[in-house]
Amino acid sequence: QHGRVKIKSTAQQEEEKRKEREKKLKIYVAARDACFSKRREGVWDDEALQLTQQLLSSNPDFATLWNYRREILLHLETVREEDELQKIYEAELSFLESCLKMNPKSYGSWHHRGWVSARLPRPDWARELSLCDRCLSLDDRNFHCWDYRRMVVKMSGVPVDQELQFTDRLIGSNFSNYSSWHYRSTLLPLLHPESPEPPSPCQQLLKEYELVQNAFFTDPNDQSAWFYYRWLLGRGVYVCVSLMVLHVREEERVVVAFSRPVNVSHFSWRNNYIISKNASVVIHIWNFVHFLTWTQICDLPPGTISDITNEHNLTVHWTEKHTHRDCALYTGRNESWCRDSATDQELFRSELSVEKTSVLQSELQSCNQLQELEPLNKWCLLTIILLMRALDPLGYEKETLAHFQTLKEVDSMRSAYYSDLCSKFMIENTILKMEYAEVRVFSISDKKLTTLCHLDQLLLVTHINLSSNLLQRLPPQFAMLQCLEVLEADNNCIENLEGLYHLPKLEEVYLKNNKISKLADLQPLVSCPKLKHLDLRGNPITETTNIQSELAELLPSVTDLLL
Repeated sequence: QHGRVKIKSTAQQEEEKRKEREKKLKIYVAARDACFSKRREGVWDDEALQLTQQLLSSNPDFATLWNYRREILLHLETVREEDELQKIYEAELSFLESCLKMNPKSYGSWHHRGWVSARLPRPDWARELSLCDRCLSLDDRNFHCWDYRRMVVKMSGVPVDQELQFTDRLIGSNFSNYSSWHYRSTLLPLLHPESPEPPSPCQQLLKEYELVQNAFFTDPNDQSAWFYYRWLLGRGVYVCVSLMVLHVREEERVVVAFSRPVNVSHFSWRNNYIISKNASVVIHIWNFVHFLTWTQICDLPPGTISDITNEHNLTVHWTEKHTHRDCALYTGRNESWCRDSATDQELFRSELSVEKTSVLQSELQSCNQLQELEPLNKWCLLTIILLMRALDPLGYEKETLAHFQTLKEVDSMRSAYYSDLCSKFMIENTILKMEYAEVRVFSISDKKLTTLCHLDQLLLVTHINLSSNLLQRLPPQFAMLQCLEVLEADNNCIENLEGLYHLPKLEEVYLKNNKISKLADLQPLVSCPKLKHLDLRGNPITETTNIQSELAELLPSVTDLLL
């Protein structure tokens, strides 16, 4: 055994490592406690600066120490000259570089660097941009560095077109650089601000289409370019809000529905009650608290509009949009309404100029060409669907449904999302067809619907048929259907009726073969005073003992109960 190096056992090595870690930990804890003690005593000297530097060099994510370090530097600003402060802050930037080498994604280090750069008497922004370039060359998705770069660009006044060229370089070297695509989406609106009106496509936009097409034709399965493409296609789309007003004499009620949640603090109501030809006008105004809503129901004082021999005019003012709607309830009429048509407003598609329509048609053609090469590419299929929706929702309905079926097969993990999206599009198409036919019946049975939406557009509907779908619930927004008289929802998977609340005209409800199992699930129907017919056959609740007597007690208005 003489002359041979003794090899330590694994146990010996681990024990030595443990002792070394304990030794380092004692030094670290002692320095930390010394820092905390100095901070409690309000000491802001060079020793404290050195102690925090020692600790942060080994652990740059100690937020409390960065805070203490800033307190020290703020104190030094009050006792040192500008030139000396310049040197102190430059040394701080050098120290921060060493921290970033240890952890390039340290929240504390990047935040402190931004703070130091903002307070530096004579900042060197070119140096900071160079640092960002080096960091992004190592990790082009370092979002801390991207945030810091945006701050540097803003503070130094770097031209927007120069930054756009910077993203060109990064995207050119790596099409999968999602951060560069996203940064590009923030720069383009600054270079080409859009008017409220739908614009014609500028030359830059056409170049963007070409750039992103090169990306997804090169790697069709990379999602970065597809997300940017979706943003490009939606850019400049005018998002409108549909407004509908219903004036009902029998219930003495006014209903206002919107196509998206709005702030009702921006609304006021003015109701002009004409008592007789020679009578003066009486004005009432309701103002609402600050909250968001899809619909607002106002029950008028008893006797306000019940007299069928009088005419009543309602004006709804929307101060946010500087617009209003007038709704006249004429003599002899029980209800009246005014509405923004989904068809006229093109609520379910982009508002496209002739030029942009031709561009999107060209984009659809390009995507179809790619789909021929990559028939199972989910990003391409979904983009084709959205382009078809923007161009002609009804004309492309058959192709859209076929693409959805393919999507569910090739991306089964997201089949529920595709089912919901397909349901949304089918409902939109049915609403358009209903408006074209000028009827108040909404029928969309046996379409495999998984969700309900756009109920604000069904405010005037009297009959809804949702039978033979895959619905599990009737959402709370269902309560805005104040004209609904008949609901058919047989052969679904509905478990409760939370949306069937306070529907004043509801008379018939068909819920055969659903999953209603408890009496409490039917509680909302108590608030429907005109309910006469209720079909619950094939539901688990029908197996409950004494269910018929309990239902008779719960819903005394129902005279035709099928169990």
